[in-house]
Amino acid sequence: MSPTRFPISIEFFPPKTPEGVEKLRVARQQLYALKPEFCSVTFGAGGSTQEGTFSTVSAILAEGVPAASHFSCIGATHARVREQLATLKAMGVKRLVALRGDLPSGYGTGGEFHYASDLVAFIRAEMPDDFHIEVAAYPEMHPQAKSPESDVKAFAAKVQAGANSAITQYFYNPDAYFRFIEEADALGVRVPVVPGIMPIASSSQLMRFSDACGAEIPRWIRLRLQSFGDDTASIKAFGLDVVTDLCEQLRAGGAPGLHFYSMNQSAATLEICKRLGV
Repeated sequence: MSPTRFPISIEFFPPKTPEGVEKLRVARQQLYALKPEFCSVTFGAGGSTQEGTFSTVSAILAEGVPAASHFSCIGATHARVREQLATLKAMGVKRLVALRGDLPSGYGTGGEFHYASDLVAFIRAEMPDDFHIEVAAYPEMHPQAKSPESDVKAFAAKVQAGANSAITQYFYNPDAYFRFIEEADALGVRVPVVPGIMPIASSSQLMRFSDACGAEIPRWIRLRLQSFGDDTASIKAFGLDVVTDLCEQLRAGGAPGLHFYSMNQSAATLEICKRLGV
């Protein structure tokens, strides 16, 4: 595949303010220059941002770009999920990112779905051919998994339930990704697994996210970021070098595409893709 046609996709989160909506609209327009295969929009715990998710998805579709809605099932009922699937289908959504999701604080563990594989199986049973289903993969292990082996088996269960492809949690160690692919392959799982890419723009934000989601920041990267202190320009320059190099290694190793966690910003993703010749 030529570098110019290497597939990318881009993730956004639903803005919470009118200013955020406008900022995201501007960022999206800039990122569309990359001709993404699709843009995905995240979904809050317990459906807390569902309205924002659906309105952002609707805006992307209206701009002529394929949009994928994240879809979390924790705390949900079959009837509620059925209703939401019908809404998304009517909107023209063709791709879902099916997740278990995290419970918001104060919720019990109610609902009729326990795992993302339950949601995938339900979608396939209800609407067999209406959606391309993406699921999550964790090269460095899901923070709640009992072991790396059980985590890869959980991923395999999602694919066996009907998932078409996967997007990974972000990581900075390409060996973790390639090892995960080998282990999935050994279980007979051969769907495309697209690496999730997190550009580095703020060290404090990155540390906070990584602590929350279990993504490892290699020690050499962490120490270098700490050494820059509040020097934002140096952090961004270093981040661009590190993430571009990661993307080049992943592409050279056979990754089927790249999925950028944009954080509703355009500059870093645009610059990385420019360096990659995408």
